[in-house]
Amino acid sequence: MPDAFTTREFGRAVRGLRSAAAAALGCALLAAAQLAAAAAPPPPAPAVAAPPAATPPASPAGEAAAAAPPSAEAAPDTRGLDEQVQGLKKDVVDLNRDLFILEEELLFPANTQVAVFLSVDVGDFFALDSVQLKIDRKEVINYLYTPREVEALLKGGVQRLYLGNLKVGQHELVAFFNGKGPNARPYKRGASIKFEKGIGAKYLELKIDDRQRKLQPEFEIRDWE
Repeated sequence: MPDAFTTREFGRAVRGLRSAAAAALGCALLAAAQLAAAAAPPPPAPAVAAPPAATPPASPAGEAAAAAPPSAEAAPDTRGLDEQVQGLKKDVVDLNRDLFILEEELLFPANTQVAVFLSVDVGDFFALDSVQLKIDRKEVINYLYTPREVEALLKGGVQRLYLGNLKVGQHELVAFFNGKGPNARPYKRGASIKFEKGIGAKYLELKIDDRQRKLQPEFEIRDWE
């Protein structure tokens, strides 16, 4: 396994590649817009009025022909250019995805990785505002939720709240939940778990559930063995 310094350097290199990919996409879109503008037909030149001349009276058929507008020039076919731009966008998205996966593998190797997830069931007795996590008495994240994120959790979504590294051995996770409880009052509760980190990734889940009998929310931490 690479040492910490090498891992950080790899992470910086991957983030640099992701930024370069985004910049390349921006340049490609700008070039496509310029090509499309160049392919567009130039505006017609203003007509110069001819000096009046004595002409015989025009027939009705001639008047109808004169009144007909000139045929518009055919618009340039840019479908090929659009297909190239869409293909380039897909390639950049795929590259960003692969680089993101590579970055996680470098920064969070499987033998030291620990991930904490959060889920909400029902949510009638508790409205989530924020969650604070501490591992071995050290704060690792303090996450503030938006209404859209809370709505997604209530619909069954599961959030990866934290991803980090831990050495093999005994550890303790403490979570503090802040929000509004019954009767819309400020509500803060905590939960903790002691777990053993072995060789391989470790997954923990924070679960917020409703305790119907007591009309109170319940907070628990599950260890995914």
